[in-house]
Amino acid sequence: MTATITPVATSTHEEIYRVEDASVGLTGFIAVHSTLLGPAAGGLRMRPYASAEEALTDVKRLSEGMTYKNAAAGLALGGGKAVIIGDPVTQKTPELLRAFARAIDSLDGRYITAEDMGMSPEDMAILAEETTSVAGLADGEYASGDPSPITARGIFNAIRTAWEHKTGQIDLTDRVVSVQGLGHVGWYLCDFLNKAGAKLIVTDVNMSQVTRAVEAFGATAVAPDEIYAVEADIFAPCAIGGILNSDTIPQLKVALVAGGANNQLASSEDATALHQRGILYAPDFVANGGGIINVATEIQKIGNRNSFVADRLEALEVTMAAILAQAAADDVSPDAVAIATVQAKMTPKAA
Repeated sequence: MTATITPVATSTHEEIYRVEDASVGLTGFIAVHSTLLGPAAGGLRMRPYASAEEALTDVKRLSEGMTYKNAAAGLALGGGKAVIIGDPVTQKTPELLRAFARAIDSLDGRYITAEDMGMSPEDMAILAEETTSVAGLADGEYASGDPSPITARGIFNAIRTAWEHKTGQIDLTDRVVSVQGLGHVGWYLCDFLNKAGAKLIVTDVNMSQVTRAVEAFGATAVAPDEIYAVEADIFAPCAIGGILNSDTIPQLKVALVAGGANNQLASSEDATALHQRGILYAPDFVANGGGIINVATEIQKIGNRNSFVADRLEALEVTMAAILAQAAADDVSPDAVAIATVQAKMTPKAA
């Protein structure tokens, strides 16, 4: 049985589709924000969204973020994203994944997926049974595998770059970092931070992960709703988006926010609120670009993956430093400068 693919009206994206197949319990969305720089690339996430409307809002924001992320990383890729509504632990099945893969395949390469929250390289292998528009595979000539370690490396670099911009010191020894979210990226980031001598305060809805982090990194654990108010030098959001908002920003007792979550700001006004409080914000779509850089080597069949990734990660650090310097000179939020920077990359040059 083939999933039903229904176009969703949009004035902000090139294409959005609702994907449904009741026989396998599938409801999801595919959003193509822009193909100006190349095929739209961005991961597939599975979450127990409260409603289809919430899932649609998320996929729209995430796909736009991927356009910015790919442009900031200097990749010949546009921005897209896909989401499936459901609990990945209890509701994800090979049949559901294959049905969604066929929907992706129907877009004829305009959208290329990879793993994101709730997905794994093994899941990508199942998708690859039905479509070639998938990356992040564990096996194959150009297989890039799990992008999480590279994503975390890029975030760690961004934290050090932003901390140096804020304080003049790149050393993170004895700096206190509060980390929200201990999934793949958050865990690898904690490992980098721990090895750099930072002290960690952690939280996650998965208490077993919190217990592991306490044991592995000597971290201090707090409840999920307490992470915003802890006293720390740096706050690293590595879970869901929209967590920097009018409720949480007044609680923050940090000098810097730099993490791996996509769409951390609930609105552009929240970037201004952080700036007014003197809290430096490292724009998320620049900080967390490492994963898609890694995936791009598979999409574009780049043989010297290690050197490509290293070069692009270094370029991202330079981009972040330039954005922070420009924002300081203009006395504005780095978010506004970052968006202007990537929009300039996407503006066709005059003949």
